[in-house]
Amino acid sequence: MNPADYSRRLALGSALLILLLALSGWQPYDRLTWLMEVAPVLVLLPVLWLSRRSLPLTPLLLVLIWIHALILIGGGAYSYARMPLGNWFAEVFHLSRNPYDKLGHFFQGLVPALAAREILIRKNQVRSPGMLNFLVVCIALAVSASYEMIEWLAALLIGQGASDFLGTQGDIWDTQSDMFCALLGSLVTIFLLRRWQDRQLG
Repeated sequence: MNPADYSRRLALGSALLILLLALSGWQPYDRLTWLMEVAPVLVLLPVLWLSRRSLPLTPLLLVLIWIHALILIGGGAYSYARMPLGNWFAEVFHLSRNPYDKLGHFFQGLVPALAAREILIRKNQVRSPGMLNFLVVCIALAVSASYEMIEWLAALLIGQGASDFLGTQGDIWDTQSDMFCALLGSLVTIFLLRRWQDRQLG
């Protein structure tokens, strides 16, 4: 993709995300929860623009970043435990809790893994395919663990007010299952998306 086309796609995607951010922040369920949930999107958009010439991303990675951003924006507007899509899913499949946050943590593994793989390949940092796969999974899990520590810190600083941000819904194993979902996302990158990404990188 030439630089002009990439910039146009980036501009279109950014405009859509900014519009959805504005709509989600108009009357969110809880203002502080909204801000904490959409913070990664607010950080990511400038990073994508600043790196558009030095490190333009593959269309696959760019689309998955947008999807992940939409998941975060939806979670910010409703809070993960109250997301209507998750409630519908829980009702249809007779689940004991809203699973929308698990979708977010799945993408929290998939997207960083795909991004790490792309950067490591393009910078020619790792030659062994096995070591590349190992590092990609490790990076995804490190991102997931860092986010869980941010949630823990939020709980310490805010107290009960952080419950919507944490989204545990009474599950004592929520942290572990969140990281497991991130692991699954990273494995999808390796086993299902690897060749697709390689074709676009090639």
